[in-house]
Amino acid sequence: MRVSTVTQMRTMDRAATLQYGIPEALLMENAGLAAFQVLQTECGVTGRSFVVLAGMGNNGGDGFVLARKIFSAGGRVKVLILGAMSTYKDAARLNLEIIRKMPIPVAEISSIRGIGRELAGCDVVIDAIFGTGLSREVEGLHRQVIDAVNASAKTVLSLDIPSGIHGDTGQPMGGAVRADLTVTFGLPKPGNVLMPGYHLCGRLFVTHLSFPPAMWDAADLQMTLNDPPPLPPRDPEGHKGDFGEALFIAGARSYYGAPYYAAMSFLRAGGGYARLAVPGSITPFIASMGSEIVFLPQDETTSGGISLDNRSRLLETAEKMDFVVIGPGLSLDGETARLVRELTLLIRKPLLIDGDGLTAVCGDLSCIRKRKGPTILTPHLGEMARITGRTVKELNADKTTILRDAAADFNSIVVLKGSHTLIGYPDGRISVNMSGNPGMATAGSGDVLTGTVAAMHGLGLSLEEAVRTGVFIHGASGDLAASRTGEDGITARDILEGLPAAMVLYRQGTIAQRYRLPVI
Repeated sequence: MRVSTVTQMRTMDRAATLQYGIPEALLMENAGLAAFQVLQTECGVTGRSFVVLAGMGNNGGDGFVLARKIFSAGGRVKVLILGAMSTYKDAARLNLEIIRKMPIPVAEISSIRGIGRELAGCDVVIDAIFGTGLSREVEGLHRQVIDAVNASAKTVLSLDIPSGIHGDTGQPMGGAVRADLTVTFGLPKPGNVLMPGYHLCGRLFVTHLSFPPAMWDAADLQMTLNDPPPLPPRDPEGHKGDFGEALFIAGARSYYGAPYYAAMSFLRAGGGYARLAVPGSITPFIASMGSEIVFLPQDETTSGGISLDNRSRLLETAEKMDFVVIGPGLSLDGETARLVRELTLLIRKPLLIDGDGLTAVCGDLSCIRKRKGPTILTPHLGEMARITGRTVKELNADKTTILRDAAADFNSIVVLKGSHTLIGYPDGRISVNMSGNPGMATAGSGDVLTGTVAAMHGLGLSLEEAVRTGVFIHGASGDLAASRTGEDGITARDILEGLPAAMVLYRQGTIAQRYRLPVI
């Protein structure tokens, strides 16, 4: 499913009217009808009581349509308008005039007085205050009303997006409604699917508003939800080399886990042959955990990192591989960092740079820009801040723009790890991954991701598809772990051990459906 920015959705609304002749009032009617269907299914309407909180724009107009449909279905509904009725225009005004002719109580409110009583006396609150067009901090009466809604503990249905969430970033603008249900119109906006906006949406539903597919599936909508492709079948006569050969350059003295999880996850996700280049002194310890891995013991620096003396041998090995990973647990040894930069520039095979490898290339980012082979970068927010020269605060305020710029600058696929991991491509496309959970924020989780991505390439997917699928499978495995143990106790080992089950479900075509947004 594609995701539209707020500006793109406005353009779509205008095109629906000008190009296809769909009146604005009909679009508003469709929005209200879709919201009513969700309300009817999830909460029930007949005999229940509702309060509609309406703002001054079209979001309020959507609320008026929903109020009419609630009343028609036997529900009790009251509309509270946060402003003056005289300011409504066009379709919103039309729908206000309709409900005022019905026995539906409609009142303007200018203070918070009495709001608590109204909320306490209803079963469900309809949030039709702001919608996706909010561009300023929420304050005054609107902030007080939002706080009162959240304090009421009532079931809340938000129209388009919880009021107070920025439609393009998912960030609260001072304060935001915590919804139980959200129906977004046309397509999801970034604020619906990026954190924390997605969490504040509760259960998220989508309605296309009767837009023709040429509009809601247009190629110029460059952000999509991650719905990766089917995996190629395993060749019944294949041998280990047919399912990918990957080299992992990783590890340092006292860093045993990262290289183990990276290489072993490649095998557990279906990869064929994992070679692990680690300092010689730690090889026996990792081998005791993962005897299926082929080890390439490396000469060491005085601090226990991989020495620059290994460069030629590593380059020779890399040329025989299908995929190379560099970085997990390498440490910040200066000599090792120089090795990383030189290998990054010279390796021509697909190269995934993670962890300490990302810190190393920050010493001279030209080694990425000048690469001849395909590149994947997998930073978390802190690492993304370092490689882009931005602060974490700046990243959170506009992740998608900064991600697009970075992917183009480095001519790389950039996987910005976190809640709803973002995958950016050099041509400006972004994929939003919906699998995963907060329990996966644990040491070693990113190392499992690197091996999973490498395995997907080994199974025959293109590099772009391998990244999308690897990110999805990794998140799905974490979700399986959470279903077994809860989120609090998840470790990298749990995610690693869940990979085979996640692969089975993925091949069956059953697990991807869990993460698709329902369309009304």
